[in-house]
Amino acid sequence: MSAVVRLAHVCIESVDLEASEAFYALLGARRQFEIRNVQDELIGMYLCFGESTFIEIVKINELKRDGGAIDHFALEVEDVSVAAGILVAGGVEVSDSALGVDHTWMVTCHDPNGIFIELHQYTRRSLQKTGGMCRIDYTP
Repeated sequence: MSAVVRLAHVCIESVDLEASEAFYALLGARRQFEIRNVQDELIGMYLCFGESTFIEIVKINELKRDGGAIDHFALEVEDVSVAAGILVAGGVEVSDSALGVDHTWMVTCHDPNGIFIELHQYTRRSLQKTGGMCRIDYTP
């Protein structure tokens, strides 16, 4: 039995959040929740297609390469502890489990190509399910 339920989201870096949101809205996406820093500036958002397919868009100052950049992707799992155990048993280094500011349990790892992967276990309070606003403090 697979530990993965579905692809949870793909994170896209954007120099223009509003233009990105408008583009995906043309395809039927709606804003599920937004991400703001402690200065209350909009720095990202989750867009939803259907009930549980998401694109996360995060603000950057300039693109790192031509054609945009995918920062990471997330897989929804039934239980982050079980998924982490499977990966560790396979020789993969995994982060400690943590409850994110979006009320979702998460562990992280990298695939053999160096791609950053988040494993998400949604809770009844997860913003991916409830919508709302997520505040993040990136200051050290």
